Amino acid sequence: MLSAEQGVAAPATRRPAIVPIRVWDLPTRLFHWVLALSVVGSFTTGYIGGNAMAWHLRLGYVAFTLLLFRIVWGFVGGHWSQFRRFTYAPATSLRYLRGRSRPDEHHEVGHNPLGAFSVYALLVMLAAQIGTGLFADDEIATTGPLNKFVADKTASLLTGWHKNVGQRVIMVLVLLHIGAIAWYWLRRRQNLVGPMLSGDKALAADVPHSVDHMGSRMAALAVLAAAAGFVSWLVGLGG
Repeated sequence: MLSAEQGVAAPATRRPAIVPIRVWDLPTRLFHWVLALSVVGSFTTGYIGGNAMAWHLRLGYVAFTLLLFRIVWGFVGGHWSQFRRFTYAPATSLRYLRGRSRPDEHHEVGHNPLGAFSVYALLVMLAAQIGTGLFADDEIATTGPLNKFVADKTASLLTGWHKNVGQRVIMVLVLLHIGAIAWYWLRRRQNLVGPMLSGDKALAADVPHSVDHMGSRMAALAVLAAAAGFVSWLVGLGG
């Protein structure tokens, strides 16, 4: 005869429902795509040279504005856009590489440790590229707006970085970024582009979502306007 404990089946574990979760807020998505276009445009106009250099400078100012916006938005933006959500300890990164991530770490939602490294590397290199461009001089017809504030030797060093090292490093990082997206699609069947277009991922209902309403979007617009104002002021110092 079965005892009472033996005769009662254990309740089935209920899995959380899978629903669309807002991961990337609209300001983050717009930042991503507009920055991508401005970087491509900057490379293209830089190689064309001549009259296209006027657009090279303008696109650089756009990238500068977007970079400042992203830095601020990394502290006040949507949940998964905040830097603290994808700043990982070395032990966490190693655990991810070994395939031992904990469920509560949600590495499959926003930027995983490898993606976080890619993001930070791109932001740092873009900052260096934009910064050196402000002081650069191609010795033909185009100078950065702040060139007059540095000595010729310093300008030459910064120009060399801007035209050679900086360009190549950013190109490698961009290619690695694209390669990683392709790898995740082909090997893991994870579409990383779709969520950056729609903002949503199909995830468990208990996964935190990013705030993305009219109020947050207006706040992002204010941050963008402030960033644009600062860039305009800085560029104006060059006369």
